[in-house]
Amino acid sequence: MTPNIREESKQFLHLAIPLVSAQVTQSLTGFFDTIMMGRLGNESLAAGGLASLTFFALLNATAGIVMGISPLVSEAYGGGNKTRIEKLARQGFWLVLLLSIPIMLIMANLDLIMLQLGQAKTTVNLANSYLKIMVWAFFPGLGFAMLRSVVSGLSHTRPIMFIVIAGTFFNIIGNYVLGFGKLGFPRLELAGLAISSTLTFWGMFIALIVYFLKHKQLKIYRIFEQLHRVRPSIIWELSKIGIPIGISTAFELGLFTVVTYLMGALGTEVLAAHQIVFQTIIVTFMVPLGMSYAATVRVGQWLGQKNLRGIQLSGYLSILMGLVFTIFLTVLMLLFPQSIVGLYIDINDPKNTEIVNLALPMLKIATLSQILDTVQKITYGNLQGLQDTRIPMLLSIPAFWGIGLTTGYILGFVLDWGGTGLWLGQSIGVAIVALLFLNRFCSLTARWKWNLH
Repeated sequence: MTPNIREESKQFLHLAIPLVSAQVTQSLTGFFDTIMMGRLGNESLAAGGLASLTFFALLNATAGIVMGISPLVSEAYGGGNKTRIEKLARQGFWLVLLLSIPIMLIMANLDLIMLQLGQAKTTVNLANSYLKIMVWAFFPGLGFAMLRSVVSGLSHTRPIMFIVIAGTFFNIIGNYVLGFGKLGFPRLELAGLAISSTLTFWGMFIALIVYFLKHKQLKIYRIFEQLHRVRPSIIWELSKIGIPIGISTAFELGLFTVVTYLMGALGTEVLAAHQIVFQTIIVTFMVPLGMSYAATVRVGQWLGQKNLRGIQLSGYLSILMGLVFTIFLTVLMLLFPQSIVGLYIDINDPKNTEIVNLALPMLKIATLSQILDTVQKITYGNLQGLQDTRIPMLLSIPAFWGIGLTTGYILGFVLDWGGTGLWLGQSIGVAIVALLFLNRFCSLTARWKWNLH
């Protein structure tokens, strides 16, 4: 195919809109969880937010490894290699299993780690009631991420959207019923939220498997045949692409996780305010994240066709589209910050005054940092499409941790800026990574001119 702006925009949006919709919808699970945690009390909000962040940090970091299958499937799809797609998908399931077992063991003992990190015993006990159940959601959550990457690489993203939407509605209703004890069920509070989320992850995973088996265009890929055969060479190939993605994701999420624990060290009110801001940003961040998945697929498919102009057009167009949306959203959020905080807690209640005053400046910094974060995430999606994951990993680690965390700690604790200083520091780290990734993509595509047509 000869790439052009109109056709590439159409193809990108065909992939991106369902993926963005799925990501935003799925993030609403955490959004409504946080609202319900807030209704259970400030202690539940702080502990539940800590536990939820810990679970999703582990899941998303590990999902980064299995999502290394996406650029490989996309390249094989662009090159018309059906057999390779089948082999990659089969070994993807084995990779999911191999990763799930040790992480689930770690999750089962996180209460000991949280106590060592200085969290209050009451907070740890509440958080542990959530995590002990969520451990059983890890395998289906990781399996769904892997199979979603395969389906996306084959340019089928609409079913992902519908499955995630259905799962999210089920989860919200389940959270309300089990968390607050409605329709004759006992009031389980945080444990009820965890049960609902676990059932949702299993339902989504099974639904996507069924779709793959039944759809006429997908069932030709016999990914479940000979599933018992383990091919270490293919698992290693997946790992070489995926492990740097997982490590990069872990360091990025690790930055936010460590900052959250530092917020907890500053007090329950600071942690609760941070959870409000963080949960809001998670929802808005899902748009560039979904776009980055689409960018990986499109760049990967052009790579399979060895078409440099297609790679460049797809890469820069995806970044531009992400920026247009994020700037529009940033303006809206800066205009109505109190309304956003008011979604989580009653801002007119005097007992919440301190949380509101803490949350508003954090929200302003987080909102502005979204712009460069969008560049960072979508550009990284483009680099993944080029199967370039090791160098971006090496670029991101010192920026996130050497600069972002250190700056945040100095501003937050040494200069006594509190939670606002921690947010500002991590935002500086994200901005530096964005510029480094963009430079990497530009230099790679320029260097490959002699290798691609």
